Amino acid sequence: MNEVKNLSLKELNELVATLVAKVEELEAKIQPVRNEAQREMTDDDARKILTGELKDMKHKEAASKLGLSYGQIYSCRLEYTFKHIHKELKSDPSYKNAWVK
Repeated sequence: MNEVKNLSLKELNELVATLVAKVEELEAKIQPVRNEAQREMTDDDARKILTGELKDMKHKEAASKLGLSYGQIYSCRLEYTFKHIHKELKSDPSYKNAWVK
């Protein structure tokens, strides 16, 4: 660690001002990660991610494409939500949910 030296009040004020400027600069560079859904997921969305054109996409990609959150896609694919859609799909013997082990 740097050795402690005696600074005048003026030097301390300048040092604090410099540090504040650096912190503000760094805060401006940080962009918050938004993983919030832009809308509610619909039955049609659920069908698209389970059996449609998005079925082979990763959760994050599918969420981005539909304007949904990662969690919404994850929950649907792992059968936590949209149970009525899963029930409908399971009535088809050729359907297998690839996301559930």
